[in-house]
Amino acid sequence: MSGSYLIPNVVARDSRGERVLDLFTHLLGERIVYVGTPVDEGVANAIIGQLLHLEATDPDRPIDLYLNSPGGAMNATLAVYDTMQLLRAPVATTCVGEASGSAVALLAGGARGRRTILPHSRVMLQQPKGGSRGAIPDLVVEADEILRLRREMEQVLARHTGRTPEQVRADSDRDHVLDAPAALAYGLVDEIVEPRGDEGPGGPGD
Repeated sequence: MSGSYLIPNVVARDSRGERVLDLFTHLLGERIVYVGTPVDEGVANAIIGQLLHLEATDPDRPIDLYLNSPGGAMNATLAVYDTMQLLRAPVATTCVGEASGSAVALLAGGARGRRTILPHSRVMLQQPKGGSRGAIPDLVVEADEILRLRREMEQVLARHTGRTPEQVRADSDRDHVLDAPAALAYGLVDEIVEPRGDEGPGGPGD
């Protein structure tokens, strides 16, 4: 259970019969990884574990990574990003709602030609925020680390968008919201996924 939301179970059928699985285990069996929370160390470890499992299972089949995340810890997110780049299996990324802050690196870091966004989703570029309290020397160390991670994040986004790190920094200096067409134009995604339409009875054509 996550907050007040109950994770449903599904019935999986195969040659061995029926099995009851939680939703995310079922999705993993379909080579789908879903990130719907902020990314902290625990979430990052779970994502990395799933990616490595799917790579070991079949390194030639694509992995689908769906993102609806406000971002999170930059070092944890970069660990996921580095794992994505390490894999032989191509990782297709899709923004389904929101990819903000450090989660933008995961969206942009998908396999070229396989980065997509849904029509009403948004991407938000933003600079990292510190929030620690303590002795001034400790705060200085934290500030230096935030600046280092920010430079690394800017280089990642520049590498995958064709922009310069300086332009990425200028664009993320304040919260910069991009709708789906703007994210496509910026180079963060390769395609906007349009609705498939309803071809069944009662659809628009009836």
